Amino acid sequence: MPNSLTIAVDFDGTIVENRFPEIGKPLLFAFESLRKLQEEGHRLILWTYRSGEKLDDAVTFCEKNGLKFYAINSSYPEEEFDQSISRKILADIFIDDRNYGGMKGWGEIYQSLTLNKTITGTGKKKRSGLFRRF
Repeated sequence: MPNSLTIAVDFDGTIVENRFPEIGKPLLFAFESLRKLQEEGHRLILWTYRSGEKLDDAVTFCEKNGLKFYAINSSYPEEEFDQSISRKILADIFIDDRNYGGMKGWGEIYQSLTLNKTITGTGKKKRSGLFRRF
């Protein structure tokens, strides 16, 4: 997919309610939106404060909800997290409840990433995706 993005996504307060160290309930449309973004060819990275067993719990929870990440707390799957270096990763977009302006709803996030894409060669706009309006 030529217009694919690498999207770093936080876990607590972003995919699920913030109940750290426990796992909160999934936020409305979070898993549906993220799975749809993957289906459209975008790479998703889990980018979270969690580590060790708490990170394993979050990854397992996501997998049980049909979401397997391209990488976890790293830019590429083959990288291993080294706590002695910066956790800054390479991504086109970061989705986090600590964003300036706060966390938008997943419907709005998905739409802002996928709607109004130009159809190649036509100059026309198309509406696509999970929350299509008729």
